[in-house]
Amino acid sequence: MATFKYVALAPDGKRATGVLTGSSVDGVTDNLTRQGYDVQSVKASGRNLLQLELTAEKVDLVELSNFSRQMGAFIKAGVPILDALEIIRAETKDKKLGKVLVDVMDSLRFGESFAVAMAAHTTALPPFYMSVLRSAEATGELDVVMAQLARYIERDVEGRRSIRSALTYPGLVMGLALAVVLVLVIFVLPRFKVFFDSFHAELPLPTRILLGFTDFVTVWYPLIVGVLVALVAALIAGLRTERGRVLRDRFLLATPVVGDVVRFMVIERFCRILTSMIKAGVPIPEALSLAGSGTNNLVYERSIGTARTEMLEGGGISRPMARTKLFPGAVTQMMRVGEETGTLDDQLENVSEFYEKELQHKLKRMTSLFEPTVVIMVGVVVGFVAVALISAIYGVYNQVNVQ
Repeated sequence: MATFKYVALAPDGKRATGVLTGSSVDGVTDNLTRQGYDVQSVKASGRNLLQLELTAEKVDLVELSNFSRQMGAFIKAGVPILDALEIIRAETKDKKLGKVLVDVMDSLRFGESFAVAMAAHTTALPPFYMSVLRSAEATGELDVVMAQLARYIERDVEGRRSIRSALTYPGLVMGLALAVVLVLVIFVLPRFKVFFDSFHAELPLPTRILLGFTDFVTVWYPLIVGVLVALVAALIAGLRTERGRVLRDRFLLATPVVGDVVRFMVIERFCRILTSMIKAGVPIPEALSLAGSGTNNLVYERSIGTARTEMLEGGGISRPMARTKLFPGAVTQMMRVGEETGTLDDQLENVSEFYEKELQHKLKRMTSLFEPTVVIMVGVVVGFVAVALISAIYGVYNQVNVQ
């Protein structure tokens, strides 16, 4: 769907301007004419300023979940969609969502369907969201599907929060350890070096290693900072390429402990999205494609794309998924049972619930292993510094007494 700017005379004789989505200039013109407008001009605008502002960032998932739940309740209660959108728009605190709803209401007033109006904001909203809406609107179960979308997004948000909370403490400890090392190297150790040099004493090996490292950092810190900045920039640039993302995803999946967490997270999200889309009536090939992209993992996305191609050639869904060797046997077995019994959505929902619980256990295990590892690393660094300084102080003291 393209975006078009129009200028027309409304039925009451007033000049009207605005933006509409449509397949062509003629289609938009006919749409306005049927509404009683005297069309003066319709021009393709591409990505107009409003659209740029709307799609610059994605709508917050919590706000999107609340919107979906409220819309489901309003539609079930028989409230017209335009009135429901206006009520939600007036109450929402998310500016991006508010602007999306304003544009959607404008499109609805000119005859667009709710799903088509929402589909104009492909960057602000998740891709699977629009496909689910389109299928739900076609089947007349928009209220039920909106409630399902709200529940799915809530679970996704909760999963992300649990991951962030599990990594917060280890991250803080690592940051504190880095800060302590920098303070020692930049401020503390240079003063001890001056102190030791004043006695012309022979220092122990740990102390010489520590002071040599301090001298290296002090002399070469511009080069060190430059190299680090270049490495970070190269890493960021690499991750923006498809090959870089594939290498990142392969590395994460191959990493001990972390790989299991990533694998469980990807499978849970894939099954959750696929379940929501099948329940909404989205065709399985389209649902597979969108669920694969929703995994945010190119290794899985490519393999799911291959499985989708095999399925279209008559291979079913469970066998091609098993051949990817990325899904445990229990998952593909549940898919096979769902295919044979016609309960694929229910089986996938059971899988997603199981992996959701297992993901929490994996996160706790990873945190329980990561925290002591970080503490031990900090202890080794601080202990080495303490031993090096104390042994040097005692050595200098003994040499002074002997003299």
